[in-house]
Amino acid sequence: ELITVRVQDPRVQNEGSWHSYVDYKIFLHTNSKAFTAKTSCVRRRYCEFVWLRRQLQKNAGLVPVPELPGKSTFFVGSTDEFIEKRRQGLQQFLEKVVQNVVLLSDSRLHLFLQSQLSLPEIEACVQGQGPQTVTEAILHYAMSNCGWVQEEERCP
Repeated sequence: ELITVRVQDPRVQNEGSWHSYVDYKIFLHTNSKAFTAKTSCVRRRYCEFVWLRRQLQKNAGLVPVPELPGKSTFFVGSTDEFIEKRRQGLQQFLEKVVQNVVLLSDSRLHLFLQSQLSLPEIEACVQGQGPQTVTEAILHYAMSNCGWVQEEERCP
């Protein structure tokens, strides 16, 4: 089975404001039966990765969850350098996560990688309180074309 996950195309949102942040495109391509959609593309922020790691830790028992790159507020070097180092760290994190059978069985991971649901919506969906099942949410996103279109501009 092949699972390719790439973290790419970091973009600064709300640049110049106090509320600026960077989000990253997560591209997934797989032939694994573990995944509902075989290709997907979503954008996620660092704080969402932090949430995902916490959730995986809660549910993984004794299975160690890979580390995330640090949240450095005092970085020596350019912002671009920092963003690139973080991008590489996030990619390594996801590569290790998807290679672990226990972590791969977590529905939150699948919704994180294969839907554009917010974190509260992911929680509601996993707990059966959302309008759709986990599979329906992923298929809905995949069918909307946003799940695989490279240019998000076509996706609202």
